[in-house]
Amino acid sequence: MVTGSTGFIGSRLISLLASNGYTVTGLSRRKLDITNNVKYVQADVFDNDQLCQAMKGIEIAFYLLHSMEGTKDQWQEFASRERIQAQNFLQAATKAGVKRIIYLGGLVNDSLDLSPHMRSRKEVGEILASGNIPVTEFRASLIIGAQGGSYAMLRYLVERLRIMVCPSWVKSLAQPIAVDDVIFYLAESLSKPETVGQIFEIGGPDKITYEELMRIYAAYLNKNLFVLQIPFLTTRLSSYWVDLITPVKASLARPLIDSLVHDTVVTDDKITQIIPLKLKSVRESIDIATKEMESSPPKSELKEEKSGFKINQNVIQISLFALAVIGTSYYWLDDRPEVYQTLWLLGSSVWYVAIFMSILLIRNKTRLGYFIAGMISWVTLAFWLFDDFYVVFETSLIASQPNELMTIRNFIGIAVASITVIASHNLFHKVIDYQYKGRPI
Repeated sequence: MVTGSTGFIGSRLISLLASNGYTVTGLSRRKLDITNNVKYVQADVFDNDQLCQAMKGIEIAFYLLHSMEGTKDQWQEFASRERIQAQNFLQAATKAGVKRIIYLGGLVNDSLDLSPHMRSRKEVGEILASGNIPVTEFRASLIIGAQGGSYAMLRYLVERLRIMVCPSWVKSLAQPIAVDDVIFYLAESLSKPETVGQIFEIGGPDKITYEELMRIYAAYLNKNLFVLQIPFLTTRLSSYWVDLITPVKASLARPLIDSLVHDTVVTDDKITQIIPLKLKSVRESIDIATKEMESSPPKSELKEEKSGFKINQNVIQISLFALAVIGTSYYWLDDRPEVYQTLWLLGSSVWYVAIFMSILLIRNKTRLGYFIAGMISWVTLAFWLFDDFYVVFETSLIASQPNELMTIRNFIGIAVASITVIASHNLFHKVIDYQYKGRPI
């Protein structure tokens, strides 16, 4: 049995096992059709009765479950959810007479104060090994493969940003390993009795920092990358940054980033003596993942809507450009001396830079671009409303009373800013539905 059968690792493992002649059962929360050599059973691991029924007749079970994704509330409880999953699975496996469990966890250093994610991965392994069933545990460093969260985070960050603002964790060492190599280790362990009841550390041939990994991917794309390190940027802030720049949600980015805080390097490579394998380099892994993503992007269900995404995308870029053009009229239509004061000029400069940055990020379809556009449009809307305050209340707020031409211009600007507000709000919430872990719109 392969749990997490439709996931990043599980779907690949099932394909390899089936092609090698094994009779495979895939466990899924959804009802799936039977395919060549693979039978799918529907069960929820939080339902003991369903799980016990699904595991009848199973001899070997691969445990590939996690609870990292979901809503914010679910993510905050992921450690307890993973603990319950592992306990339920062990009970059901014991009842069903399973002879062996093979678990894929994360590469951890037992002497360090681990992140919640890595501590949970380690605890899951300990729970599974606490019963009478022999457990083989593989502890992997960062896994690179199409549809994987780590690869998606890497790809989108490097593709979209030439200047990278990063925290100190980018200096942590890792041994990125190709997903195909991980799958090979898992499948081969079935025929290697010496792997039973053992813990193995697995990683690729390159020992590099995450910053070097980003630079390797940038070189693969023939791009220059400038990295600015900020020590006080926490993993929580980093996950929000990733959420705003890439399609990887903060709920998944947070545990991925947590796992990068400490070095994840192999200290014991005994698995290479039992299962010899020519491991793929980082560049080879990136090349394979990128080509696979291009040839067969993951399927995603697009939601129906009243206003098309592309229409909103064009509207927001045009309206931002229109705001910038309208804003220049302060310096060729306005006769007020205040517009040339230092504070006014400084504010105008920041405003124009923000518009330029938002247009650049919007062209790359990042949520951060829509967020900045929304902030600019709300501030601009309020500013021009206050500039026309005198029309209703016969008193000026931000400067002396504008002339008639500037008053009309303000009302035109207010209309454009309102359109930008609506478009930015729509796109900020919709863009996540139009891209999925590496798949461009």
